[in-house]
Amino acid sequence: MPIKIPNALPATRTLTDENIFVMDETRATTQDIRPLYILVLNLMPTKIETETQLARLLGNTPIQVELELMQMKNHKSKNVSQEHMLKFYQTFDAFKDRYFDGMVITGAPLEHLEFEEVDYWDELCEVMEWSKTHVHSTFHICWGAQAGLYYHYGIPKIQLPKKLFGVFPHQVVRKSSILFRGFDDTFMVPHSRHTANATQAIEDCPYLKILASSKQAGVYACATEGCRQIFITGHSEYDRRTLEKEYLRDKEKGLPIQVPENYYPGDDDTQDPIVTWKSGANLLYSNWLNFIVYQDTPYDVNSIEPFHKTKVQK
Repeated sequence: MPIKIPNALPATRTLTDENIFVMDETRATTQDIRPLYILVLNLMPTKIETETQLARLLGNTPIQVELELMQMKNHKSKNVSQEHMLKFYQTFDAFKDRYFDGMVITGAPLEHLEFEEVDYWDELCEVMEWSKTHVHSTFHICWGAQAGLYYHYGIPKIQLPKKLFGVFPHQVVRKSSILFRGFDDTFMVPHSRHTANATQAIEDCPYLKILASSKQAGVYACATEGCRQIFITGHSEYDRRTLEKEYLRDKEKGLPIQVPENYYPGDDDTQDPIVTWKSGANLLYSNWLNFIVYQDTPYDVNSIEPFHKTKVQK
């Protein structure tokens, strides 16, 4: 089944070339099918690249998905045209009276700031609070996960000795987790961050369970009971060249940056990167949509029940 995205979104051509079934708004209005309504709060500076990465994964399931894009009202994007933002994005005011089956809150390059120093922190808190009553399952990514863990559960981020940069092996900790159904014993995930959340702090939280982790990268996935709130610390959505772009950008600026681990053959940055995480990424998003969103969300999206904290079995 297709993913429904706004007419003329730049991702359309890319996804069509990759044989992802894309349906525009015009065609979707002729179908009598209840789609899943997914809202993406895109905080990444590379808006179009992130839109395409997420749409690719959300569109690779048998379920029709209707995707909408949110931006922060109090922040002006510098790396994409205002024409693009006005055409495809809306602010929270346009969504606050609506209900969604799922929501994705992306990462953002804001690790050097305390959360309260972020210019749109108050607005983001309002959105995260709203998600508890208007979204069935919220999927937080990287900095978005750190922000969510801090806002909802008071878990702070901690500074790492050096940037965690590369593609790292992970293991499923909670074998019964439906989110990781079908995963191999070891799976790979890209990471690019200077901060983390202490494993002990997550273990000590009575409302969170750790689902997957890595010896090098720490906790990768944790969630509440029923996965109404999911926190993912890595970037499984990344393309083949995303880490390379970050690496070359910092290298050209003369910043201290190491070659991404487990990314180039023999750590030789003149070679093409090896993609080892794509199958796990597709399975992760497919499991989220199929088993957590589609199976549990009510047919009437407006009857989504508010999220309440429930203690989990560790």
